[in-house]
Amino acid sequence: MAVAPASALKLRVEGMDCGACGLKIENGLKRLPGVSDINVNVGLEMLSLVLDEDRTSRTVIEERIRSLGYTPYPVGGEPMADENVPPDRPETVDRTWWRTGKGQLVLGTGALLALAFAVATIAPDVADWAYVAAAGLGLVPIARRAVAGARHGTPFSIETLMSVAAIGAIAIGEGAEAAVVVFLFAVGELLENVAAGRARSGIASLMNLVPRVARLERDGTVAEVPVERLAIGNIVVVRPGDRVPSDGEVVEGSSELDEAPVTGESVPVLKEPGSAVFAGSINANGVLRVRITRTAADNTIARIIHLVEEAQGSKAPTARFIDRFSTYYTPAAMAVAALIMIAPPLLFGAEWSTWVYRGLATLLIACPCALVISTPAAIASGLAAGARRGLLVKGGAALETLGKVRTVAFDKTGTLTVGRPRVTDVIALEGDDAEILAKAAAVESGSSHPLGAAIVEAAEARGLELPKTFGGAMAVPGKAVTARLREGFVSVGSPRYAAEQAEVPEEIGARLRSLEFEGKTAVVLLSGKRILGIIALRDEPREDAAAGVARLNELGVRAVMLTGDNARTAAAIAGGLGMEAKTELLPDAKLSEIGALRAHGGVAMVGDGINDAPALAAASVGIAMGGGTDVALETADAALLKNRVTGVAELVELSRATLGNIWQNIALALGLKAVFLVTTLTGTTTLWMAILADTGATVLVTINALRLLRFRANRASTSGRGASAAKNERIGVTG
Repeated sequence: MAVAPASALKLRVEGMDCGACGLKIENGLKRLPGVSDINVNVGLEMLSLVLDEDRTSRTVIEERIRSLGYTPYPVGGEPMADENVPPDRPETVDRTWWRTGKGQLVLGTGALLALAFAVATIAPDVADWAYVAAAGLGLVPIARRAVAGARHGTPFSIETLMSVAAIGAIAIGEGAEAAVVVFLFAVGELLENVAAGRARSGIASLMNLVPRVARLERDGTVAEVPVERLAIGNIVVVRPGDRVPSDGEVVEGSSELDEAPVTGESVPVLKEPGSAVFAGSINANGVLRVRITRTAADNTIARIIHLVEEAQGSKAPTARFIDRFSTYYTPAAMAVAALIMIAPPLLFGAEWSTWVYRGLATLLIACPCALVISTPAAIASGLAAGARRGLLVKGGAALETLGKVRTVAFDKTGTLTVGRPRVTDVIALEGDDAEILAKAAAVESGSSHPLGAAIVEAAEARGLELPKTFGGAMAVPGKAVTARLREGFVSVGSPRYAAEQAEVPEEIGARLRSLEFEGKTAVVLLSGKRILGIIALRDEPREDAAAGVARLNELGVRAVMLTGDNARTAAAIAGGLGMEAKTELLPDAKLSEIGALRAHGGVAMVGDGINDAPALAAASVGIAMGGGTDVALETADAALLKNRVTGVAELVELSRATLGNIWQNIALALGLKAVFLVTTLTGTTTLWMAILADTGATVLVTINALRLLRFRANRASTSGRGASAAKNERIGVTG
């Protein structure tokens, strides 16, 4: 008989709002036979595992989750094992608070408390019994979850602490307080759930960026179809105001697109035939016909969502430490509460009811929920805030590390510079600058060499009319290109070629040497043996490179260039940017430099994600830019979809803001507990105040973490950037 292979199972689990919830589910499932690779993502309410259904069925998995007090739903519309449960998709499940289990618990316990108060008002003689009944009935679902958790590996859950405290309060004659505590506990659980749901809104907003339907062109007609039905090669029509339904390439039309959903850049980008477009981008003015290059499940937005989901599911070092701490903290807190209950009466003859009451209050205050959620809540908010601004970070560990780096190492070509040469100087010895550039562009018009292409591009940018050429151009490899113009043969060649063809006056030689000292490549325009002019080109720094390096310096982070380029060119670029340069480095030498920098503290490496892959991997954290979305998302620990050097400083600021938020949360969680522990021992804190202290700490921590969603980097150093310049700089993400 064939044995069914283990298969992956993914469920959305409604009701998770803190790390303790995830731990409870993980402990409850890992004891089942045939269950392995359990991964609980509390932030997204997602559970994934590998299941051998010959040993444990899906029905058992779902029943175990429900017994722990949570509701499983399928992902992607798959049916549930329990046929009585509707196969709602995660995004369509009704999230109205009063329809959730925790919302109904609030309404139920609130109604019981109100009824007990009414009975106590009408018949004071039975008031105690009314409150005990209200507390007991409200406690039933909580105690059931506590028993299930204890049976399945989580004996020290919040439900356990709550049940012990409420039962203890009833036992010492505090039925009214027990009923109030049960109600406040339910309210606190609901508030935590609502606050945690706010943190998930970042992912939901990303999902909503992509339209549900696309205008598909087929056989000369256009029809609306669901985006899921689009196939690679389909042609879609994108009208002004429409969102691009999936990644593609413009085949007809011209328009500006707002790519802020993908890159965080608010300046519209001109798109023409051959331009790549991204899912979720907004068409501003013209009609575009776009050929689909990626399906809906694999477009840029889908991959960003997948990245952020994975990142939020990974634990940061601080979160792992807090989890380990809480496994010892909770039983220790229960032991302390027990000592508070029994030590004073036994050793000093104190009143039992007083110290049992204070011990129960201590038990409620000691709940670690706020502490456990302090780090993941901040990390999740930080990751979502970064994704909204084109700053993608692959997990909490990388996000924490970024704020601690002492040095940022940059590759030069394609990272600090635009990655292609541009004309920087036109020096006319005969005629004017425009004439020199036009003649050089005419000679180079058929060339595929980067320098020739740059000269032609510069002439086109000026709108120059190029002289007519007669016949094709002739190339002398490594030296020159020659073409026949009306005045005769004209060449664009290297200074060495010019020296071979004609005598180069000393002043021209000095000018050539000066240009080369500035890190520029000079070419000479000759007509026969006459030197007509000089054109200088250089792979220029990005327009925001100097501002980005300056911002890092302001943050106390050292910036250094690591490049294989020659010392003269690299020094010219680095000097203009205000940073040091280490030059003529082969790949193994780059790795050695990264190792040397790490000896003095954390180091981030910024590269294009392709040829810098070894250095990116060797650094404390690797940041990819300019290599395109595919490479950026797969190579490094973080990616800059804006393709801006200033994004590196923004990442550091985001990390530091997140780290600061984490420590604020930890201080809030432990500080409130310490204050209320002291007031409990002095008899000031009541049971209902204790539960408010615990719930209040958790809600405060979550709300504080949500502040990160409004993160804004310090952009003062880049405020002078013009819209036209931003428009001309092409976004470095390709489909």
